[in-house]
Amino acid sequence: MYVIRPFDPWRSKICTCPEKYSLNPYTGCGHGCIYCYATYIPNFYQARRKKDLLKRIRKDLEKIPRGSIISISNSSDPYVPIDKKYEDTRKCLQLFGNYDFRILLITKSDLVLRDIDVLQNLKSAVTLTVTSLKKEIYSRLEPNAPEPEKRLKAIKELTKAGILTGIRFDPIFPYLTDDEIEEIVGRASEAGVKHIVTSTFKPRYNGWRRFEKAFPETAKSLKPLYFKEGEKIDNARYLPREIRENLMLRVKEECSKYGIPFATCREGFGMNTSKSCDGSHLIRH
Repeated sequence: MYVIRPFDPWRSKICTCPEKYSLNPYTGCGHGCIYCYATYIPNFYQARRKKDLLKRIRKDLEKIPRGSIISISNSSDPYVPIDKKYEDTRKCLQLFGNYDFRILLITKSDLVLRDIDVLQNLKSAVTLTVTSLKKEIYSRLEPNAPEPEKRLKAIKELTKAGILTGIRFDPIFPYLTDDEIEEIVGRASEAGVKHIVTSTFKPRYNGWRRFEKAFPETAKSLKPLYFKEGEKIDNARYLPREIRENLMLRVKEECSKYGIPFATCREGFGMNTSKSCDGSHLIRH
């Protein structure tokens, strides 16, 4: 297969994602998120177009069982800044209109609103990532991504258009964003989401270095938790289990107040109340 591949997060034993396929319309991502795990891709922060993208997708689609879930995107964002000019993601969605697949869009951009008309004619759902509502924090975590307020507004517009939505409150950083749990879940409820998935910051080597540079004081407090008291799983550093579990339970309790189904991502806890961890259950059959 050329550009659509089976989703396999490093064969992680604690991944609870359903069987699905993954498509990244672009190579790399221009949002500049310091916590991104996909920076093993060369020149990752410089998003580039893929040659003959639609032609290669057509060939791949002939090999995929009809009705399969295709997740867009997992190693980049489908709505990188250059997509405003090239509209490759829109072209991909239009192409899927000729086939019977279920499409899960994962993004940090309100540019998704441009494609509401196409999404309405697909079996689709959209999840948007929100990590912080504080400018002094998100401007350093996600320097080139659209402001979180625009993402929340996008969720409201998608909901009005009849498209089911979820939020990825992911990742949560102790001592930095964990005091926003109540506000973010409340704002998600106001926006009309039907699903929230969350997880803690799980840095790899490069991600930790970027975080340490952006938030030196917070990193000093977190370093012993990650590198002395925590553990290494699938090449990522994890906080001590008790800390992670308490954070997940806080989000779960807030979600229950609003009746929002809840899930965790690669945490290893059996506390999910949602039908899927990634929000793919939102897609109509």
